[in-house]
Amino acid sequence: QVQLVESGGGLVQAGGSLRLSCAASGNIFSLGTMGWWRQAPGKQRTLVASITSGGTTNYADSVKGRFTISRDNAKNTVYLQMNSLKPEETAVYYCKARQVLTDYWGQGTQVTVSS
Repeated sequence: QVQLVESGGGLVQAGGSLRLSCAASGNIFSLGTMGWWRQAPGKQRTLVASITSGGTTNYADSVKGRFTISRDNAKNTVYLQMNSLKPEETAVYYCKARQVLTDYWGQGTQVTVSS
């Protein structure tokens, strides 16, 4: 089992920044791609950004140029730096990690962007 704990969410004004962290613990081996997803009320959960164990990144078009995902493999932690936040990005942000063929999810952290 892998446990994921997110932190760093909160309330920020439009145009502001937040940095999310997700720390993995437990039976960690061959931890593969890690990523951030978000889910707004009444909407589907969607991918924000992901990063492979080798550092290859992928971003949703809507966040390119504003968000940066990074990873510290020694600490089993993935980060999401979010700049120029918009009110429509208010959502619960979830961390996901893949281990072999199993996906693990964190409990989520609320990000609220006020206008």
